Amino acid sequence: MTSKEYLRQAYRLDHRINSDIEEMERLRDMAGSVSSPSLEERHNPNRPTEAPFVRCIMRVMELEEKINAEIDRLVALKEQMRGVIDTVRDKDEQMVLRYRYIHNMTWEQIGDELHADKSTVRRWHGSALQHVIMPEDPIVI
Repeated sequence: MTSKEYLRQAYRLDHRINSDIEEMERLRDMAGSVSSPSLEERHNPNRPTEAPFVRCIMRVMELEEKINAEIDRLVALKEQMRGVIDTVRDKDEQMVLRYRYIHNMTWEQIGDELHADKSTVRRWHGSALQHVIMPEDPIVI
């Protein structure tokens, strides 16, 4: 795994968490909606007897557990990434890596923060990636 692949993991995991949160919100909306009751009396032994919203609530609970586990992994990964980034000696290069991979900023946003143009930021980034020392046991997502 290259240093760039390693550092990009947080971005991907962050997007996965956000996607799961959006799905969970949709399921919560579904679970909160009330369906019209059937007033006819029918008995079907093959049909589940639980209310339809129960499955949505169960799915929401499963997603919450998954999201919490992913957030824990993201926190651990970002903590390890900070340690890796801190090994880079040049402070400008460190800041480019922090802004790009910890804060998920675009090149333009990084340039604005560091008062540098886009090409300078990219040059610092390329140099920083060469100076990154990968951990012995990197977290792989």
